[in-house]
Amino acid sequence: MQIGRVLITREEIETRVREIAGQISADYADRNPVLISLLKGGFIFLADLVRHITIPHEVDFITVHSYRDGFTRSERIEVLNDLKRSVSGRDVIIIEGIVDTGHTLSFLERMLEDRSVRSLRVCTLLDKPSCREIKVPVDYVGFKVPDVFVVGYGLDFMERFRNLAYIAELTSAAAAPEEKKSETAAGAK
Repeated sequence: MQIGRVLITREEIETRVREIAGQISADYADRNPVLISLLKGGFIFLADLVRHITIPHEVDFITVHSYRDGFTRSERIEVLNDLKRSVSGRDVIIIEGIVDTGHTLSFLERMLEDRSVRSLRVCTLLDKPSCREIKVPVDYVGFKVPDVFVVGYGLDFMERFRNLAYIAELTSAAAAPEEKKSETAAGAK
């Protein structure tokens, strides 16, 4: 697998993160929300987001697993690491790197509602509405992306590419050099 086209630049991400932080700061001006980041894909988004949020807030993390082979989503969601604090009676904002099928988000919403949160909203850097299998509300959206596998800015493929400062499409590896030579020679005939 290799990096394909860049879908969202570093500068576009920085601008949009500041805008979302401003929205959250205005919406929760008189409250102290708990921002819950999904690990690992949402951690870079969360780190940049909280630097621009101007109101008191708290942070917690949860790790869930929903990929079978690093590439294919599963409907079966497993909690690997749970929250460290009680969210009962709290305003909660789930911070996601990407929302696609909706299975993970639906699972988390049910789990948090069972824990008696006062309010629950969702903030995602990327939204892939064309992949939605379960209708889930998303309150703050950075960017809508097409139905391609994306990496960068915390999102990975098999633990690779999280470090990219931009969002890019992941593509299959290019043809081997020998294959390219054969194709060129065949095309010249």
